[in-house]
Amino acid sequence: MSSRIFLFALLLVLTGCAGGNYRPVSDDAVRIGAPYRVRGVTYTPASDPRYDMLGLASWYGSESGRRTANGERFRPGWVTAAHTTLPLPSYVEVTALDTGRRILVRVNDRGPFTGRGRILDLSQGAAEALGARGRGVVPVRVRVVSPGERDRARLRKGRAARELPPVDERTRANLRAQLRANGL
Repeated sequence: MSSRIFLFALLLVLTGCAGGNYRPVSDDAVRIGAPYRVRGVTYTPASDPRYDMLGLASWYGSESGRRTANGERFRPGWVTAAHTTLPLPSYVEVTALDTGRRILVRVNDRGPFTGRGRILDLSQGAAEALGARGRGVVPVRVRVVSPGERDRARLRKGRAARELPPVDERTRANLRAQLRANGL
């Protein structure tokens, strides 16, 4: 009997060392969430399969190990992002308007809550994949997508999805002009 108590106690200690009870990385239990307020602004999460926005993306990475808004453990090197209103998790295609580079990203957190025109906070891994890590804030196009299971599985494991072809300069020039027309 004492060996059972010892094993139980050891299990409890090891569970505590694991950093808490984080939600497993999964596409199940998509959360829309109730409206919430940050710094005087109310955000209303909603499903929008036609979401296609131009704006600015920043990146974050010092929050390693903290819980994301959908309960997963934040891992800076993974290809993830934070968005104020998209369901968690969601998948988006992010295009860097200066280089044309495109990547698929799994949205599993809330933010950004600072900076005019910011529509997405990229993890350090996503910023590196987009080629934006050294620049802080970059102009982007963010579109909701429904990638195939192979890409979803790679992103759920923190790895980059398949490489996407870049967007041509003519299209990017048009998108940058639209962004400037919005004052960004």
